[in-house]
Order: sequence, then C-alpha cells, then structure tokens
Amino acid sequence: MSEETNEAVEGTEGTDNEQGEHEVTDAQDLEFILDIPLELSVELGRRKMLVNDLLQLGQGSIVELNKLAGEPLEIFINNKLVARGEVVVVNEKFGVRLTDIITPMERIRSLG
Repeated sequence: MSEETNEAVEGTEGTDNEQGEHEVTDAQDLEFILDIPLELSVELGRRKMLVNDLLQLGQGSIVELNKLAGEPLEIFINNKLVARGEVVVVNEKFGVRLTDIITPMERIRSLG
C-alpha cells in the first residue's frame, strides 16, 4: 500500500472511533437521565368548596366533580399535562390507558 492509502485508512479509522466515543457518551448521558425520579399523577376532576362545605363532609358524602362520567382523565408528570386517558383495572388495581398524548406544540399553546 502507498503512504497516501495508509493515511486515508487511518483517517477513516479515527473518524469511526470518534463516532463510537460520542455514541458511548450519549448512551451514558441517557442512562443518567433515566434515573431521575418523576411524579405521575392522574386527575379525575376538581371541585372548589367553601371551608364550611368541607367541614360538613362525612363518611358516605358525595363530592361532585367538574368532569362528566366518561370524560378522559388528565395525566400529569411533575404537574405538567402530558396525556389523557381512561380508567382500566389491571389485576384488581386501577390503571390508566393513554388515549391522547399532548404534543409539545399543544403544551406551548396552553401556556399563553
């Protein structure tokens, strides 16, 4: 092989190696993010009440919420709306089936 050919091959190997190093760094960065705890909450509905009405509540009391039966639940991650869904039962526990994911554009629109 000529010297020019060797240099071209060596240059290519260096580029592949650099790309491999970037991929490893990106994977390590992603692993770091994957361990961050987030709080997921599901909102069935809301209700504003006077303190007097709150004090009148007892066992068996019914609190009417602002949503109708069958309306989608709202799913929040760290108090930010990210999806909507419906209640399901899985192994005798409640769960939520996601029916609509909020797009980044929808989240931006909701700010203004």
